[in-house]
Amino acid sequence: MAAITRGGRAVALAVLTAFSLAVSGCASQEEAAQPGSGASAGTGTIKEGLKVAFLPKQVNNPYFDASDNKGGKVAVEEFKGVYSQTGPSEASPSAQVSYINTLSQQGTDVIVVSANDKDAICGALQEARAAGAKVVTYDSDTNPSCRDLFINQAGPEGIAASQIKLISEAIGEEGGEIAILSATANATNQNTWIEMMKKELAKPEYAKLTLVDTVYGDDDDQKSFQETQGLLAKHPDLKGIISPTTVGVAAAARYLSASEYKGKVQLTGLGTPNQMRAYVKDGTVKAFALWNPSDLGYLAAYAGGALASGLITGKEGETFQAGRLGDYTVGKDGTVLLGDPFVFTKDNIDDFDF
Repeated sequence: MAAITRGGRAVALAVLTAFSLAVSGCASQEEAAQPGSGASAGTGTIKEGLKVAFLPKQVNNPYFDASDNKGGKVAVEEFKGVYSQTGPSEASPSAQVSYINTLSQQGTDVIVVSANDKDAICGALQEARAAGAKVVTYDSDTNPSCRDLFINQAGPEGIAASQIKLISEAIGEEGGEIAILSATANATNQNTWIEMMKKELAKPEYAKLTLVDTVYGDDDDQKSFQETQGLLAKHPDLKGIISPTTVGVAAAARYLSASEYKGKVQLTGLGTPNQMRAYVKDGTVKAFALWNPSDLGYLAAYAGGALASGLITGKEGETFQAGRLGDYTVGKDGTVLLGDPFVFTKDNIDDFDF
């Protein structure tokens, strides 16, 4: 199974007994009204020839390769637009600014960006919007005033709840010390999830889990590997690590799999099946979660196309059609939810290829 399609998510939900998220990517099936009326549907046709550029946190990242090149590109080709991907090789707060400026100067119709920092790129995005570009954020948001729509992979509360539940189940009833290996210190989504995880840990059922440290691998494989090593040296009683970033969780798994801590220190996080398959099969990781990144990019592209074609304006209550994924509704603060993440284990990981 190459992707979790909207129909496939119905199957996925049947096995999501590990956790339940209070979000849904399903749009309402309201009758179409005029765009901008608050409960409208983008029922027209997306313009052909739209220039849609994806600007991830960093290029050559497996997660963004899947979201952009296997999701966004497919969508753009479906509505006969012109797709491109550009961006920095390293994730840093200001690295994306020059790329935004260039895209604006090139007359890009839609800029789809995953923000390394919620504030650092706002000025450049506002200039791009003033020049006529529609801005869609995905994966990691800016301040809402800096973009037209945010395509959220899932609600932060649900992601946090799933991560804590998975590490708790992996460690067992005895509990113990846990740590978080994050991406960059300024990543909006990471920081939101971490705060939500702390709130989740305050619940009585997790009283035996203690968060002792949070470190940052900057979405760099080698630094994430070293930070994992440092956590284990600093905290000899550590029982578990949560890494809610695809680069970090794969690097941590690589370290643990070849160390004396394999099977003793549990690991979970957000990763792709292709990155994590070997570590699940060798027992380094019992379970991890992720939405389908290609669906995230696909939805972001259709949202941008609908905006640039005047089918929607980004107001709460508007609906639009997103190709094979079906209809979606714009929520509060211009946010569109993709849907529920999926838990991968040794029993199902071979069913997926991304």
